[in-house]
Amino acid sequence: MNAPKIECGQPYPLGACVDEGGVNFALFSSRARKVELCLFDGDTETRLTLPARSGDIHHGFVAGIGAGQHYGFRVHGHSDAAAGVYFNPQKLLLDPYATRVAGRPRYNDAESLAHFAFNNTRDNAAVAAKSVVERPSEFDWGNDAHPNTPWAHTVIYEAHVKGLTKKFPDLTEAGTYRALADKRVIGHLKSLGITAIELLPLPLHSDEYHLQQNGLVNYWGYNTYAHFAVEPRYAAAPEQAADELRAAVKALHQAGIEVILDVVFNHTAEQDMPTGLMLCQRGIDAPAWYWLDAHGQYQNWTGTGNTLNVAQRDVARWVMDCLRHWRQSFHIDGFRFDLASVLGREPEFHTDAHFFQTAYQDPLLAGCKLIAEPWDIGQGGYQLGAFPTPFAEWNDRFRDDIRAFWLRQSGRLGVFAERLAGSADVFRHRGKKPSDGINFLTAHDGFTLHDLVSYNEKHNEANGEGNRDGHHENFSDNHGEEGETGNAEIAALREYSAKALLATLFFANGTPMLLAGDELGNSQQGNNNGYCQDNEITWLDWTQQNGRLKEYVQTLAALRREIPLLNNNSWWDGRVRWLNSGGREMRERDWHDGSSKALQVLLDEQWLLLVNAKRGSQIFDLPKGEWLCRCAPSQHHRYADGRCQVGHMGIWLFHQQKPLKD
Repeated sequence: MNAPKIECGQPYPLGACVDEGGVNFALFSSRARKVELCLFDGDTETRLTLPARSGDIHHGFVAGIGAGQHYGFRVHGHSDAAAGVYFNPQKLLLDPYATRVAGRPRYNDAESLAHFAFNNTRDNAAVAAKSVVERPSEFDWGNDAHPNTPWAHTVIYEAHVKGLTKKFPDLTEAGTYRALADKRVIGHLKSLGITAIELLPLPLHSDEYHLQQNGLVNYWGYNTYAHFAVEPRYAAAPEQAADELRAAVKALHQAGIEVILDVVFNHTAEQDMPTGLMLCQRGIDAPAWYWLDAHGQYQNWTGTGNTLNVAQRDVARWVMDCLRHWRQSFHIDGFRFDLASVLGREPEFHTDAHFFQTAYQDPLLAGCKLIAEPWDIGQGGYQLGAFPTPFAEWNDRFRDDIRAFWLRQSGRLGVFAERLAGSADVFRHRGKKPSDGINFLTAHDGFTLHDLVSYNEKHNEANGEGNRDGHHENFSDNHGEEGETGNAEIAALREYSAKALLATLFFANGTPMLLAGDELGNSQQGNNNGYCQDNEITWLDWTQQNGRLKEYVQTLAALRREIPLLNNNSWWDGRVRWLNSGGREMRERDWHDGSSKALQVLLDEQWLLLVNAKRGSQIFDLPKGEWLCRCAPSQHHRYADGRCQVGHMGIWLFHQQKPLKD
């Protein structure tokens, strides 16, 4: 490399920007005394001090270089451990705006870990990952457009790109972005009535030290390392990862399916002290990027010990720039924010936090689906129902209450009715709609549906943490035998329970989210925390799918589209009647009768749900009219002369064409 020359350049945009004749570099750091830009040509490193500073932005323009250039930063300054300030120019740092990265941090023993330690004095450029300069994408989007499915019609499918497609039959590039674009995979989603696929994190991530020590990886991807860069692990051709993802998004859009990306802006891969990895933000300006206490210690509101301070304006700008990047460059339709309460901390949670206001006003995010996981582990972190418009929220109250109703025989008919009607007790305020509640039974984090009805205890031994990890309270029920069974009676009970749960999900007011594989009866062998299992434990086994369950889900999805009250995003005021098994209006004592496990739900005088939560037969006296059974978990029911007897637990759906009249 000929000795390049550096000029002042411009403070914006941040990151590396290819311009006529060279590349502009800009990095935020309020505390840095000097920032060195390090250019790499093979093993040769050239260091150039960024010559200009505008406010807290250090910047410079290098002529004669372009796309494909590998680079990093070395940041100099005064370290002060008591204030949480750490500078170490011996550590090559990633550009927080890097859209492509060469390499990945490797540390599987104490010696390799030391290369990335904040207080280690050895130069680590030889082993550190490098940022790579990229030109703006020239991908041919054709006439691609966001489907913009109304919330009232949205059905979400949460999936992992690799796990969904790795064992899909006859795919030559299984487990990749290209597989996600395959018409057979998309056809499966369409058959289930899916309108949006929510993908576990796709930005490039790192594997934690303890996982690398044990020969494992961070499969889920919630340990994000480069938030603007596409994870190459899921690419058929890693150097084409970004365009492969774009092609998958384009194919899904052509089928009318939106793509929602799970993003992690609550922590980074630098982890907690004293491990103290110095990969990017910690070495650039730790007190600006992270929440610290009065003693310079990292606040642990995430479980990782390094909580991002999104209340700091430059961090908020970085988050917004990242969202815009995925929206513009990849045509992403929405974002699900992991541990989203962190985004509203100042440091206490505020509904009108600066970040929420900024996201609401941003024109590029207009019409974008924004979904919050409405909690973190800090004090006051549980904020279900507190997120402002336009955020929808994962409704864990639905998950836990519906599980308890069906699997723990709670008998709490009032709670069941509240969840079925859209959780108005949680969401009906400040103009929020039922769709603001994302109803789910299972998610990536926890048991699959099959395991929920097959295991009383979690079995996470393969994770190497002594089965201490994962949720301890799952409201699950093995129905008499732990794990897989050859007992036909137990197997039947499990299927009844699974169908009851699924029917509740699809017939509930709000936005349903289905976990990938639940429609197949997919199992993770009792592992309820498969975050580090990139293997058969987490890959969907399409050869063992439960055909009856899949058909049942298809039926539920189709019927949901037929029921007007489930498609207009309104509360059920005056359009629902709650009846007891005898067909009479529910009274106060009926709601609190713990011995009663039967309920009739009459929607718009046309659609009738028979809910039987006991594991035995139940007789219902139906409202007047001629009723046709449209959906039943089995054939174990008899209907004649206005009376229906069902043989086991579950939900039956009846319909009549003409509205009832008193």
